[in-house]
Amino acid sequence: MTKIGDAGKGGGGSDDGYDKMTIPPSSPLFLHPSDSPSLKLTQTMFDGENYDLWADAVRNGLDAKNKLGFVDGTVTKPANENSYEAVAWRQCNAMVKAWLHSVIHEKLHSSITFNGATVDEIWKELQERGTRSVVEYYTHLKSIWDELAKYSRVPNCTCGAKAAFVKEKEEEKVHQFIMGLNTALYDQLRSNLLMDDNRTSLSRAYAPVLREERHKTVTRIREEHTETAMADRTGGGRGRGGFVNTEQKEYEPPRCTHCNK
Repeated sequence: MTKIGDAGKGGGGSDDGYDKMTIPPSSPLFLHPSDSPSLKLTQTMFDGENYDLWADAVRNGLDAKNKLGFVDGTVTKPANENSYEAVAWRQCNAMVKAWLHSVIHEKLHSSITFNGATVDEIWKELQERGTRSVVEYYTHLKSIWDELAKYSRVPNCTCGAKAAFVKEKEEEKVHQFIMGLNTALYDQLRSNLLMDDNRTSLSRAYAPVLREERHKTVTRIREEHTETAMADRTGGGRGRGGFVNTEQKEYEPPRCTHCNK
């Protein structure tokens, strides 16, 4: 960075609390005049299921803008919050957050923490949301609950207060588990579980979510296999599932590779 002027020389100090400096274009803290919060890094929107495809596109867009360091945490906030670098960092952090917000489906906005969070914190949250399985999510929650249980005392009495306390704690865990589910993947199931009056058992909530995840995984694999098979049939001289005879210019229907029918 280079100083705009030596305001400190000759007794003149800075009136706004930090030295006047300019950010060179090569710095990740530099914002081009054309940069705006409405800029879209990619046309691919994150819907909760396409994290890998979306993340690659976003990284590429951020790399082009020299802002990839805000995602991986290598561009950290300067220690001196009154410095010009800190001001520039806050501006860039807010700008990149706006860019991420614009490429995330609006149905997920309410479940993602944007206010007060840094870009790398938001990115980690999205990464966990896009890649973590139900088992991993449940295991993570259980480790937190087990840690909290060390500091929570269950009343020891014979009047029924202990049973009521344990039941309330279990219902709270169920609610936390349900509300933390991926909105895009389990929205309908989550609504059904929340309306279930008998959702007092964590296992009653966990089991259907696990079944739904396995069902979605099998469905996705089948769809990928179908798309691959269709691509194989329609590639290289083929047209819409059939084969075009280039000599007779006639369309021949597709044939089975096993029975030739």
